[in-house]
Amino acid sequence: MTCDLCDAPEAETVGDLELCAKCREGVEGAVQDGPHWQCLHGAVWSERREVQLAAAQVLMKLGVPWALEVLEMGALPEDVLAEARGAGEPEVVHRDTNGAVLSAGDTVVLIKDLPVKGAGFTAKRGTAVRGISLVPENAGHIEGRVDGQRIVILTEFVKKQG
Repeated sequence: MTCDLCDAPEAETVGDLELCAKCREGVEGAVQDGPHWQCLHGAVWSERREVQLAAAQVLMKLGVPWALEVLEMGALPEDVLAEARGAGEPEVVHRDTNGAVLSAGDTVVLIKDLPVKGAGFTAKRGTAVRGISLVPENAGHIEGRVDGQRIVILTEFVKKQG
């Protein structure tokens, strides 16, 4: 039997898949970028849903630019991508200084004066920042427009309005 992800010989059965030791480790645990995972370029095109799902899970765990490009090019069904996301890292949750969950588009108020590096001004306490954007990979950062400048704001210095 050969591995469903990388075609390596000597694979063992894991659920509905045949996996080599390296691919099994990637599907079941942590993953580090390396040349072995280039095999996923072909695996995302498999006709078998379980192979697509395993490949998507490993690519999401890798999270490096080439892996994300493979996910996009693979044109995987939306349900496979959604299931792979559910099995990966927990979604980043942005919270204000009081612990309220922030969402894209919310309005927040600054709770202290914040010097804006590189822009030469200070965002004053009490300033409302409307239509915030969330920084997907960092729960402590949001983006918003203050005095016409798009800036990154630490969530510990804002409180949700409304």
